Amino acid sequence: VQLQASGGGSVQAGGSLRLSCVASGSIFSINAMAWYRQAPGKQREFVALVTSGGSTNYQNSVQGRFTISRDNAKNSVSLQMNGLKPEDTAVYYCNVIVPSRGSYWGQGTLVTVSS
Repeated sequence: VQLQASGGGSVQAGGSLRLSCVASGSIFSINAMAWYRQAPGKQREFVALVTSGGSTNYQNSVQGRFTISRDNAKNSVSLQMNGLKPEDTAVYYCNVIVPSRGSYWGQGTLVTVSS
């Protein structure tokens, strides 16, 4: 399973970005799909998750600003980020859980938010 993330970039505070991640390989199904992030000098942290049934969960600090969605036909997950803040600056990683195979990570995409 390979994950290819895209969509990172630099924006000013209040701006928007959309991250996308596509999973490829011999995949019959995917359980949860999620986004994590790692800011400079900090540990990787959970951002948002969407289950195979479409249920979502968000870190409190992004609730109401970020929206996670998935396209099961394309094995893809997206993260729409609105109202970005400088503290959202980080490398964002997508993660998927494949039944009976485990967890896989994308290569990360950098999001920089300037004040």
